[in-house]
Parts: sequence; structure tokens; C-alpha cells
Amino acid sequence: MGTLNRREVLEDDNSAFTWVVKANNRYYHWQFKEKVFLCFQRNRYKTNAIRTAKYSIFTFLPLNLYEQFHRMSNLYFLLVIILQTIPEISTLPWFTLFAPLVCLLVIRASRDLVDDIGRHRSDKAINNRPCQILQGRNFLWKKWKDLCVGDVVCLHKESIVPADLLLLASSEPSSLCYVETADIDGETNLKFRQAPTITHHELTTIKRMASFQGKIVCEEPNSRMHDFVGCLEWKGKKYPLDSGNILLRGCKIRNTDTCYGLVIYAGFDTKIMKNCGKIYMKRTKLDYLMNKLVVMIFLSLVVASLALSLGFWSMVKDFKENHFYMSAGFSRTVATETFFNFWGFLILLSVMVPMAMFVLAEFIYLGNSVFINWDLNMYCEPQDVPAKARSTSLNDELGQVEYIFSDKTGTLTQNIMTFKKCCIGGLVYAFLALELYKNWPWTLGPGPARSGPDSEDMEVIHKVNPYLWNEFADGKLLFHNAALLRAVRENQNAMVREFWRLLALCHTVMVQEEDNQLLYKAASPDEEALVTAARNFGYVFLSRTQDTITVVELGEERVYQVLAMMDFNSVRKRMSVLVRTPEGSICLYTKGADTVIFERLHQRGAAEFTTEEALAAFAEQTLRTLCLAYKEVDRATYEEWSQRHLQASVLLQHRAQALHQVYEEMEQNLQLLGATAIEDRLQDGVPDTIRCLKKGNIKVWVLTGDKQETAVNIGFACHLLSEDMLILDEKEIIRILEAYGESNNNLAGRRDPQQSRFLSHVKMAMVINGDFLDQLLLSLSREPRALVHHVRMEDDVWREPGQQQEEAPPRSGQLSRAWQSFGGQLRDTRLAWRACRRTPRESPEAQRERAFVDLASQCQAVICCRVTPKQKALIVALVKKYQGAVTLAIGDGANDVNMIKTAHIGVGLTGQEGMQAVQNSDYVLGQFCFLQRLLLVHGRWSYLRVCKFLRYFIYKTLASMMVQLWFAFYSGFTAQPLYEGWFLALFNLLYTTLPVLYIGLFEQDVSAEKSLKMPELYMAGQRDELFNYWVFFQAIVHGMATSLVNFFVSLWICYDTAGPHSFSDHQSFSVVVALSGMLSITMEVILIIKYWTVLSVLAIVLSLCFYILMTSVTQSWWLFQTSPHTFSFLYADRNVLSQPSALLVVLLNMSLNTLPVLALRLIYQVTKKPLLPKEEVPSEEAITVVEPMPHFHRVSRARRSSYAFSHREGYADLITQGTILRKTPGTNDELLADHTVPSKEEFTPNFKFSSQHSRKMPFLGKRRRPPLEKVFFKEVHLPTPSANSSLSGDRQNTYFSENESSLSKKLPTTTSFPLRFSKEQLPTEEEKPEQKPPSPEQPVTPKQSLTSLPLSQSNSLESETESLEKPSFWESWTMHWNSWAYIWQKEPISEEKTDPSPVASPPKEESPTNGQPPPVGSLSIPVEDQLLPGPEGPSPPPPERQS
Repeated sequence: MGTLNRREVLEDDNSAFTWVVKANNRYYHWQFKEKVFLCFQRNRYKTNAIRTAKYSIFTFLPLNLYEQFHRMSNLYFLLVIILQTIPEISTLPWFTLFAPLVCLLVIRASRDLVDDIGRHRSDKAINNRPCQILQGRNFLWKKWKDLCVGDVVCLHKESIVPADLLLLASSEPSSLCYVETADIDGETNLKFRQAPTITHHELTTIKRMASFQGKIVCEEPNSRMHDFVGCLEWKGKKYPLDSGNILLRGCKIRNTDTCYGLVIYAGFDTKIMKNCGKIYMKRTKLDYLMNKLVVMIFLSLVVASLALSLGFWSMVKDFKENHFYMSAGFSRTVATETFFNFWGFLILLSVMVPMAMFVLAEFIYLGNSVFINWDLNMYCEPQDVPAKARSTSLNDELGQVEYIFSDKTGTLTQNIMTFKKCCIGGLVYAFLALELYKNWPWTLGPGPARSGPDSEDMEVIHKVNPYLWNEFADGKLLFHNAALLRAVRENQNAMVREFWRLLALCHTVMVQEEDNQLLYKAASPDEEALVTAARNFGYVFLSRTQDTITVVELGEERVYQVLAMMDFNSVRKRMSVLVRTPEGSICLYTKGADTVIFERLHQRGAAEFTTEEALAAFAEQTLRTLCLAYKEVDRATYEEWSQRHLQASVLLQHRAQALHQVYEEMEQNLQLLGATAIEDRLQDGVPDTIRCLKKGNIKVWVLTGDKQETAVNIGFACHLLSEDMLILDEKEIIRILEAYGESNNNLAGRRDPQQSRFLSHVKMAMVINGDFLDQLLLSLSREPRALVHHVRMEDDVWREPGQQQEEAPPRSGQLSRAWQSFGGQLRDTRLAWRACRRTPRESPEAQRERAFVDLASQCQAVICCRVTPKQKALIVALVKKYQGAVTLAIGDGANDVNMIKTAHIGVGLTGQEGMQAVQNSDYVLGQFCFLQRLLLVHGRWSYLRVCKFLRYFIYKTLASMMVQLWFAFYSGFTAQPLYEGWFLALFNLLYTTLPVLYIGLFEQDVSAEKSLKMPELYMAGQRDELFNYWVFFQAIVHGMATSLVNFFVSLWICYDTAGPHSFSDHQSFSVVVALSGMLSITMEVILIIKYWTVLSVLAIVLSLCFYILMTSVTQSWWLFQTSPHTFSFLYADRNVLSQPSALLVVLLNMSLNTLPVLALRLIYQVTKKPLLPKEEVPSEEAITVVEPMPHFHRVSRARRSSYAFSHREGYADLITQGTILRKTPGTNDELLADHTVPSKEEFTPNFKFSSQHSRKMPFLGKRRRPPLEKVFFKEVHLPTPSANSSLSGDRQNTYFSENESSLSKKLPTTTSFPLRFSKEQLPTEEEKPEQKPPSPEQPVTPKQSLTSLPLSQSNSLESETESLEKPSFWESWTMHWNSWAYIWQKEPISEEKTDPSPVASPPKEESPTNGQPPPVGSLSIPVEDQLLPGPEGPSPPPPERQS
């Protein structure tokens, strides 16, 4: 619908589509310029070179300095250095501050430079990738950066698309091209693109491509990756173009030998680059807070200096009046002296913002980053990837994260689907490990019994291969059940036989052969897992044609005629295939969601009820289930139905609705076969990690490009969602926001305190998709020509009969009343309080954004599906804007780069989707589970250490330097320093550095194990408890109190004293105050250190030793003789320390500073509330409020059938129409004749993307119903089958407990079995027979007729008995030799080979030699080499298969 709407817009408004591209005409594009700044211009059409780095050689120094001087501390130090260069006001040499500032700037610049060099290397590698560009009459190898708009490019299999291209032609039938877009939507399935029909037929040679002069008119470059609107103008006609004709930059060519494209957007104009976002300068909350504190301190110093200068002005004025006779000594006026005195005080007090604190902070950040790199508990051994901190300035913010935005595929999941369990006829068959667990040797024989298998035992289990009897078995399948395997091989149970036959027939999988092995390409990993399971159990899908499917059933090759394929879509939630068996009977095989299968059963007996309970049990284990059913159709019914099907298929209007109705008629009165359970394997430790993070008040949002139902199922699997949550879908969210908006003017109304507590007792979750965000959020609609008004909230598609009637009644009056009440309760809580804070100028769109973010922030979990990379970044930006919380984004693909850049902290996982996420991240991890330790241990420790470091440094600075302020009152308000100059210089460098450095690097309050066991401790960082304005104020008061005690107690004791034992002189008084301050600061560090080690003791002892050593040196006689002015404190400390009275004063000062503080802290520890309060139990009053609320239950079937709900429409139409099947060589084969495929290696992809839209699924508005009872897999008693059952044969009644004993007896004694059949069973490369067409004179064997005859071009639906025509030998001989691999794909099977299957195959008749195909149902139906349907289309034809 979106494509149709956009085409209408294209017709209505052509003025917006101003991007014109002319093929093979670079000069046309070079002549267009666009204005940049003033008179500067640049080319409108960009080249394909990209640059994601921030700096260049010329911009690094100015741009980096500009960024660094955004920090107020650097500006402050620069101002002080400038003032120090003025001799009249200088108190210290200017280089004493200039050298540390340069050191600080160099450290930070070096860190930024290293990061940017990595980006330059990545850009260089991408820009220098090879590609083939059409120049003249040939395709020449060039680099990506040489591409320009309008160039024609040749791509091959496994190539990465270098720019946004219009697909012109390909070597596939109908010029189809198959691409993989795992990096954009997390799906590894194939998607197909198709060239316009005109270029497919016309551009058949390179010569014609070189002369191609078509013109593309389309929309301007934009970031909408799912949409494209344009037209091709060629030879006076216009041809429409949409996203199905476009190959986006970064996707990978799959199953297509060669394709050709025209560059439409290049470089930064491509859609993936439009979604990459900018590089932001990331700074922590503490950094921003320190900026504000530096400004506050500077303003305080200005006020203090001004006050002291005024005191100086008053004193000098009085002194001149009283001592006029000394006026000759005053060369300057009072105002001038006061002016210089003001700047002198400002310089003297500038030590209140010590530069050493910022220098040490850089080393602390670096040290904590090294600890992250060294943590062996975050080392990923399978991938050999250690944790790495690529940024060294964000460690403390790791301890303040409130929101985690995670990708799904590759981050939470491994994107590996495993066949886990199945239920056939009411019997549940589980995995081998469950059976081996009890009877394996660890519980048998002599010796101590072991509780379970160890790693060696598990290796033995996995080496056992029970499928050696099957030459087609896939050794990667780990599922095995002895009873099920025995039932399959005995071939006596019709239910089991039809179950596996259905899985082998009902699908749209493509198949090809590589290295003598079958390789399946499916529309989804689930589909591939199902077909692979059937393959291992002896029902092997071998090949397909337009109207046949070839299956090997227990060694017997059978060909089924496909009469109709009824594909999946989001409404039907099922797929069916109607086939004619080789025996001539007609059967319908159906698989889909249990919600639709159970409604269409002929009857429901005990087996059906048992299967339903098994489905509920599977859903409890978060397995993805699918129900299987079938029925036999009599010939008369089929003939009547086929006429209606043919009439519906040729309708020009409402064809899809008519076909759905015809399908509905056939898919009735089904017989249930069973159910399958597939596990979407999570990354190791994901559920435990999310559970632990949620306990730490960290909210996890999943932002994925995958489908809604798949993401929701993963949400339940990883415990992000739970059964007691109220899951809000898009309609419910809109109703809440509307009710919230209508009552914004009534916020001051009367509130019920019981209702205000509603949200605290109701767990909510939110599930939305990208289309909904386009409509809701203002930021997403700012994109020009967004056309979001054309996206409809309701699906304009045909619904199942009765679906409207079932859903409409409960959502009419009840929903409106419920959400009005719910919206009122939202307004009574924090949402209303936050709404009062919005600015009066806030637009309605911004108010809606704020309300949406506030609602989402109150949900326990949020899942955003089908979102683009730009939408991911905008969601993160909205939370940063309206919540002000610290955000963390984690992902592993290029589609996560924008999100990683936008969040405060970006974490990249080393996955299978390239290294783009890692190269743009701040931290690198091997697995998602390591995020728990990164945040709860390293993050919390770093935040604790930095906060303690800052508080202590501020305290010690004020405690030692505020005495300068008090001393000014006794020095005539002059700027004379109290301390010795060397004491000031070495105080922060040696005397107090080591203890504070130990706090910043090694301090811990609890161990790492306790941090993980008590995630609630993490909330202290989220609430900014350890460093805020109040903590800063406490440090100031504490430091001022210490300075007051040290100064005035010493002053009062020595006041009006004299003699040899007095310390009332300036130098002695300075030493006493300095020593008192330093020892008081040392006692404070002893009190606040909680993690005592040898290093902490050594740091304190070394600090005191440094003071003794350096004081002895700076006050020595030799230095005094060298420079008396510089080293003027001759033996000052020795004289003071030799006086007992001075030592007592120092001890008194230290006691007065320490004992009261210690007493206050003990009192606070006794009286403070516990850090981890117990969970509040809801009162009865609150419960009475919650109970009447309508609760919308989510039925469990919706989630347990998430595979069927999420499966998108397949390629049944392409298969039945023959579009994807390879025919006789057509026009595009000439391209291969002119242009051979070069053997050139490509680099790995860095950008991947998708062009698919998701469909809205209504099941999200329901909640899971708990099962009636759990199904235990040990024993399942099966009732007697009904008399009217259409299946014949004995029903299997072996119990699971019996399977264990029988299996343990049959286990082989050796563990060295190969996972596949031995190579001796296969012919070698040298033994391959030469590929030759059969001679007309030679008879054709049945095997040859099966594998060598070409497919007819006629439609199988026209007549059941219509013969398939075969091209003559001479017609085949005239084809190019390259096409032989496409026609004669299979070798004659050796007749000497014996069938390993215990089931004997029926004798086969030789096919006639007159070129006519055998009758329907025979095993010698001709199978031409064709393209088999897969995830998004066909794959190339498989090579010859040998047996």
C-alpha cells in the first residue's frame, strides 16, 4: 500500500522529485553545483568516497582545541596563565601553570587522535574496495571511491553493493537479484529485487549497456531506507520505479552470478550513510557538573577577591591619611593599587581550582579503562575477544546508566534456529540429551555417582551420530529421539509418516548443491530448521520445478505434482500446499498458527487436547511453535474448487481477497498431525543478565529491524517480558495519549491518592513499530517529503471471516471507558507532574513527544520493531531530551552505528555483521552477558572512585588553601602568600597525590561478587547520590572548617607570645599551619578508604616521606646560599619540629578536625535508613483500586505461534508462475557470454540494510492464558484413535521412559563416528562422468529421465494430464556451453549403489525414448535445472548431485 500511495504522490506532485540521473554521462552531473557558504560551492552529485573521521591533517589542531576549551576549567586555567605573565600581579612564574595545562591538552588530544586514526583506516579500506565500472565498451576494475552517479556497475555473487543502484539486469530469470540485508533488519534470509521489464529485455549485452541513455527522475537523497519513488524515462516512455528495483549500499549479493546496476545515489547521498549520523563529543554528567562548579568557584573567587581588594582600598586610604609623611613611597594611586591587588588575589586564590585534579583525573580514567581490558571474566573465549575500553573518559558514566537500548539479532540472540521438540499424535518427543541424562555412565557402574555430565561427556553425546543410515543427513542437527527415529524407520505409523512428509513438502525453500551436499536457502531460519529436521529423519526435499516437488522418502524418490500453493501472509498465518501423490490421490498439507489450525479441524479429540496442552508447555519454555494438519481431497471436490481458483486468479480487481476466500474454502475439516517447537537460541546468559539489570533499576529497550512477533517472543525468552505485564500495543497507546491530551487543562483537579498508586502496582510493557513512530513523533516527520500521512494505522487487507466481529465488541465501549480511566490515572501520577514543567511555548507535537516518552519510561520494557537506523538514534535522542537520563546503546551491526553514536555510551559487540559497530563504539564486548559486569562492577566502581576522588580533592584543596583568605585579614589585605612557595608547588604533586590516586584507582565499597549479587547498589549512581551539589557543599563546609581550625587555633595559641619556643613569626606559623593541614587531610583519607591493601598503606607512608625529604632539601643551607629569595625558609621545619609546644598544637589541630567528623559519621550510620528498602506490599486500598480495572489478557496462542504470525508472505507466486525457474537461455545469457566472472576477492560488508515493511499484528493486544496443566515428557498416554480418522496404520504408543532404556542399549561403544556418511560412498572429482546430452538413439534410464530432461514451459494448472514438452537435442546443442550447467544439472545415478534404507523401493519402469514424459505419478517425471524458491526468491541452480 505504501508503494501505491507514493506513486500517487509522484503523479500529483512532480516538483518534489528533482533528482535527475543520466546513465553513462558523468559530465551532465558534474555541471550542477550547490551553495555551501557565501560564494563557496560544491558538486551537487557527490562521489562515492566517504569520510566518517572527525579530523583531517589541517583541522585536527584547531578543531580539537576548540572542543577542549569547551571545558570551563581549561578556559579558567588559560585566563590564570595570561594573568601570570603580567609582572605587576604575578605571584608564580607563568610556566608553572602553563606546563601542566599543555600536558593535560596533549593527553586528551592524543586520545582523540588515536580514535580518529582508526576511523581513517576504516574509511580507507572501504573506499579502496574493488568494483567493476563500465567505461567505454568494457568493465574495468576500479575502486569504490571512483564511482560516480550515472555509472553502470557489474556485481557478482558475494559482492557488496557499493552505492544505491537501480537494478538493470541480472543473469537470473526475469532479471531477479537476491540480496542479504542482515545488517539492517537482523534477518539472514534472502530478499529478491527485480529489474524493470524494459531494461531486462533491452539491455542484453554490454554493448547495449554502454549505449544506454536512460534518465532517472526520483526523490532527493533521504534516509528512508524502506521507500523509493521514481521513474525511468527512456525512448520517449516512462516506467515506474519503486524500492523493489533498488539495490541499497551495503547489502550483499547472494545466489546471483552476475547483476548490473546504475548508480543513483553515491557516497553520503546513499540511504545507509544518511542513517549513519554524526560523531558527537561525548562528555559525562560529572564533567558537565564540574563545568558548572568551576564557574561557581570562579565567581566566588571573583567576589572574594573584590571584597579583599575593597578591604585593601579602605586600609591603604586610612594609612595614607594617618601617615601622610610616607606619601613619597606610594608611586601609584589608591585605585591603581587596589586594581592590581584584585588581580593578585585572584591569582593567589586560583589554586582553589587545582589543575592537578584534572590531570590526575585523566590518569584515573585511563587506569580504570585498563582494568576493564584486563578483566578475564569478560573475556570471550570462543571468539578470542577480550573486553576493550576504546574511550577512557566515560568510565564513571557506566555507573549511572538508566536506559539500555539493545539490538536483537546478534546481540540478544544468535539468529540460530534449532529444532527442539515435536508433538505427533499427542506424543511429545524431546531432545536426546534428556534421554541420555539418566542412563549415561555417570550414574552407572562403580565409583562415586556424578550429578550430571561434564564437558567431556557432552562431547561424547554430540559425537554420537544416529543418522548414519541417511546419506542426506545434516550433521549439524543435534535433535534426536530414539523412539521417534524407530517409528520413522519402521514406517508403520501413518501419523508419523504424514508429519514428516508435510515438512518436506509444505514450504518455499530453495535448494542447491555444494560439495556434494544439499544446501537449503529459506525465507526464514525457522523454515530451514523444519526442512532440515525432515531431511535428517529420512524425508529429504531434493528439488522442485514449477509444478512438481521431488522428495526422497526413506530412500525412495517420489515426485509430487503441485496443484496449488497457498502462501503465508500476516492475515492468513498459515501456508498450504495441494499436491497429487505418485499414487494419484490428492492431499492438502497445512501448517500455521494454532489459532487458525484448531479452528479448521474436522473434530477435536483427546489427541488434539493433548497437543494443545503441549503447545502451552512449549510456550512456557519460549519455543516457537507451529501446528501441522492435512486432509485428503476427493477428485470431484478438487475439480470444482480448481475452477473457482482459476477464476479468482485472473480477476483484475480484488484478486487477493478472492484468492483468500478460495483458500479458506479448501482449508477446512483438517486432520491434526502434531506440532513443532523451534528454539531461537539466545546468547549465553542473556536472561540472567536482563533480570539482574532490571533489579538495578536499569530499563532495557529493544530496538530491532525484525518483525514484531519475533521480537516479542524473544522478549519473553530473555525475561524482558513476563506474563503479568500489561502489554500496550499501538492502538492502546494512542488511546492513552488522547485521553491524556484531552485532560491537560484539568491537571489541577482533585486527585485520588489511591489512584495515584496504580502505576506502581501494574507492570506495563510497550510494543511499537517504525510506522507508528513516524506518525507519532515530531522529530521523525521533519524529514522532507516524509509522506507519513500516507501510512495507515489499519491494515487495508482482507481479514479472516468473523475476525472483525470477534474483535469489535470488546473494543468499543469497554475499551474507551477503560482507557479514559487509565489515562486519568496516568495524569494523576508523574506524567501530570512532568506536563506541568513543560514550557508554555512547547508545540502540541512536542507535548505529544513528551507524553509518549513519559509513558514509555514508566513501562518495564519497550520493544520497537521494524525501525530504521535513524529511528533508533531518534528514540535514544528523545529519551536523552525528555528524561535527562544516562543512556547506553549496544549492537553488533552497521545498522546500530547511529544509535551507538547518539547514546551517552556506545557498546559494540564483535559479531558476524562486520566491525562497524565496534569501530564506532566506546566499549567492545564479546557477548551481551558481559554487560552485567561492565555496569554493575566496573561502572559502579568507577563512579564510586571518581566521586570520592572529586570530593576528597575539593576538601583537601579548601582545607589547605582557604587559610590564604584568613591570612589576608592579618596581612593588611595584601596578596602575600602564607605558605612557602615550594610547599604550594609540591602539595598536589607529591605530598597528597598518592592517597588520592589510590582512591581513584583501587577503592571499593563491596567486592565484585557482592556487586553482582546486590544490583540494587547500582541505583546510587542513577540518583547521583555520591557527588552532587549537596556533596559539593558538604566538601566546601568541611574544608572551610578544617582551615578555620588550623589557622585560628594556631593563631590564638601563639598570639602575643615571644621567645625561642614561640612560633609566632611568619615562617614558623606557616609551617605549623601547613603541617596541621597536611596531617588532617591524611587522617581524612584514612577514614574514607574502605578497601585497605598494601598499596594504600604504602601510598600514605610515601606521601609523608616525600614531605620530609623535599622539605629537608628545599630548606637546606646549600640551596639557601644558591638563591636566598627562592629558598627563603631556611631550617623552618627543623626549628618548629624541635619544639614540643608546636607539636602539641599540630596534634590538637588534627584531633579537632578528626574527632567531630568521626562522631558525626558514626551517628549518621546508626540513624540513616537502610540503603535497600524492602519491597512495599500493596495495601488493601490500592488493591481495591486495581481490581475493577479492565485487564486485557493476552492469549498464549498468539505468542506461542509467533513464527506463524511473523512469517511474511513467501514466494509461492514466483514458483507457480515460473518466474524464478531457469528456462532455456534467454536474452540475458548474452551478458555472460560477453563478460566472464572474474575471480577477485571482496572485502567483508560494513553496511547492510533492508527495504521491507512490517505488518501490524493484532495479537499484541492479548495476554497469554496459563495452561490448564503442564505436560510431562516422560509419559504421555494416548487415547484410542477415532474410527473416522483418515489415517491408516498403527499409532505409536511407546512412552518416553521406554525410549531411554532402548536407546541406551543401542548406543554404540565408540564415539568416533563421523557426522556425515563416509567419502568412500561418493565418487571423487576424477570419477565424475562427462556432461553430455543424451543421444536420440540411446535409451534413457529412469534415473536419467529424472535428472536430465528439461522442464516444460506450460502451466500445470491448465490440465492434469497435459504432457511436458522437452527441447530437442539440436536446440540444446546450439546453446552456449556455459548454459549446460543450467540444463543438464544432474548426473545419472549409479545403479550399483545399494539403498541404505531398510524400506525397499518399488521397481521403476524405464521411461519411453520418444521424448514424451511419463504419466503423472510416475517416478520419472522430468526435472530440469531450475531455481528453487527461498527466503526472498530463487537461488542459482545447484551443481550436479552425485550419489
